[in-house]
Amino acid sequence: MKSHTKGFFSHLILIFVSLLSIFPFIWLLSTALKGPDENIFQYPPVFIPEQFTWANFTGVWKQIPFMLYFWNSMIVAGFTVLLNLIFSALAAYPLARMDFKGKKPVFYLLLSTIMIPFQAIMLPVYLIILKLNMVDSVNNFMGFLGLILPFAVNAFGIFLMRQAFLAIPKELEEAAFVDGCNVFQIWWKILIPMVKPTLAVLAIFTFIGSWGEFLWPSIVLTKKALYTLPVGVNDLQGMFSANWRYIAAGSIIATIPILIFFIAMQRYFISGENDGAIKG
Repeated sequence: MKSHTKGFFSHLILIFVSLLSIFPFIWLLSTALKGPDENIFQYPPVFIPEQFTWANFTGVWKQIPFMLYFWNSMIVAGFTVLLNLIFSALAAYPLARMDFKGKKPVFYLLLSTIMIPFQAIMLPVYLIILKLNMVDSVNNFMGFLGLILPFAVNAFGIFLMRQAFLAIPKELEEAAFVDGCNVFQIWWKILIPMVKPTLAVLAIFTFIGSWGEFLWPSIVLTKKALYTLPVGVNDLQGMFSANWRYIAAGSIIATIPILIFFIAMQRYFISGENDGAIKG
């Protein structure tokens, strides 16, 4: 009886926290579906629209070049994910499977960078981007590089991949050496296929972070042709007024790729998180 009571209260708390988490999304969806005559800021809030309409979703497509911003976000997020997977796996392999002098200090120094927020190093990164001409004023290709390269690898990804590599028995690696495989072949043909769940977890986190990034693109980009979705949707907000219904509708549409990506990768997600939780 005691265990059932404990389980009931645990589920009650989880449901309450879930409702708190989903509340902003419900309010956003409600705003996007309300007609022009409804007050979206009334208190207490009304979540069921009185004048249900899809006009805000069609209107936002006409108001801004939505598909252009969508493809810009896809390019930036896609290449950011790809580079993170490659570089994180390459950096994590020697930290997990090789012995070299200064291995632990290097790993702990790398891990300590997780505590430094990007906002703290944004100015020097921006100056580097300017010096390397990776801004959209040069050309579109360099503009995309300026958005992608600062986030091409991070300490969290390296740590996650290192933990996954540590979980693989060394006997597999030794057997591959006996069969004549070199280090790169072992990494590519033996280890990488075995850490696909962790790669999926890293891909999900990276995609969500890159897709929703607003601060860095809004600083670096000056051409509207290179705007990503968060910056493009924010462009609906003028200096003195804002169409909050369009902004809500655009934000809802912008979350769809994240949901699709997560659903496609979710079968790997739980096992990949468990791989990253193994003590090194």
